Amino acid sequence: MARRNEQMRLGAFLYPSGHHIAAWRHPEAKADAGIDFRHYAALAQAAEAAKFDLVFLADGVGTRGDDVEFLSRTAHSYQAQFEPITLLSALAAVTERIGLVGTASTSFNEPYHIARKFASLDHLSGGRAGWNLVTSSSEHEARNFNRVRHFSHEERYQRAEEFADVVSGLWDSWEDDAFLRDKASGRYYEPARRHVLGHRGRHFSVQGPLNVARPPQGQPVVVQAGSSEPGKELAARRGEVVFTAQQTLEDAVAFYADLKGRLAGHGRRPEDLKILPGVFPVVGHSEAEAREKFEQLQALIDPVVGLALVSALTGADLSAYPLDGPIPELPPTNGSKSRQGLMLDLARRENLTIRQLYQRVAGARGHWQLVGTPAQIADALEERFQAYGADGFNVMAPVLPGGLTDFIELVLPELRRRGLFRTDYSGTTLREHLGLRRPPHPAARRRADAADAA
Repeated sequence: MARRNEQMRLGAFLYPSGHHIAAWRHPEAKADAGIDFRHYAALAQAAEAAKFDLVFLADGVGTRGDDVEFLSRTAHSYQAQFEPITLLSALAAVTERIGLVGTASTSFNEPYHIARKFASLDHLSGGRAGWNLVTSSSEHEARNFNRVRHFSHEERYQRAEEFADVVSGLWDSWEDDAFLRDKASGRYYEPARRHVLGHRGRHFSVQGPLNVARPPQGQPVVVQAGSSEPGKELAARRGEVVFTAQQTLEDAVAFYADLKGRLAGHGRRPEDLKILPGVFPVVGHSEAEAREKFEQLQALIDPVVGLALVSALTGADLSAYPLDGPIPELPPTNGSKSRQGLMLDLARRENLTIRQLYQRVAGARGHWQLVGTPAQIADALEERFQAYGADGFNVMAPVLPGGLTDFIELVLPELRRRGLFRTDYSGTTLREHLGLRRPPHPAARRRADAADAA
């Protein structure tokens, strides 16, 4: 296969102390990282100096579980962490070029709020905002928002489809040149350049217009993380970056081809969507050093936490089953169907017990896990990139800040030596970093088309 004539895109996925479930217990980790702005600022600035495309923040609007013993032992339940849009707004002031992507759920927000917040972030950052559009899957989140039970999986995605349409429409409330701010004439904006959405749908009724000018990027970049069938359809229609998880090269190539192949049906081109799987790299100067780093983290896993993690990822309470027995047959979950399928496929393929499964996924939670030297890590990334299994990667450092530093100082030079990653930014906005088109305003495009036809 011919080499691709483009370079990888890289995100730095910042999880407070690191992505390994026991990261906060590591001697070099900051246990209070989730509420330490200086910690996040240093990470974002390091990623920017390394020319990463973006930093990425996950989120949940509730703790994960009712088990107090479990919650007291883990930092991976969205406890004591900043709200991401607030944090990204602060990071915008201490960075200049790197993209700022945050998660906001369509299940427990209103479209007007989300459109306004991300439009504001795009202005604050000079065109660097990205919205990670997700549907929530946790019953514990639902109970924080006037619901006894969560929406069904089908309803969550129906709501998300309409939610995304409304947000996009609100971002186009004003044309790029709508605001005249002409002191001499006294006219602040051009009325013909104002567009009222007037949406009336099954889930939302939103009049508009948005009370924020059109974002510098036209629209903030839309990131999507679902890999179920409804998730892939949403990504094909609305997504511009997809954060996904595949364990094998074969699965990654198949997912890539499937998703890119859906774009034409929505009037889109393959280059309009970038696929960035998560990768959890443990890097050492030697393979033995990398393995030692990984085993140090593995030794810190509390069995209570490991069991709860696998239960959450499979969507079933496994506490009644022996840890050293096989994963039982499970009913379909109302949570994340793609993640449940990933866990069960992994357990069956490698014949893992419950204990072995939580040990296997405690670092990356189902994402691709690599342990090795800089050359070995680069080899694996290059293989998946060149085989069209990815357009780049969302880097999930095992421990922060050390895991990100290792990747920057050890792996990036190897990728650059191979011509696979940039040495400097060529643009200023997140769209420019990712090679994504700036969407023209629909009304301006219609006028241009009419002029061309005339």
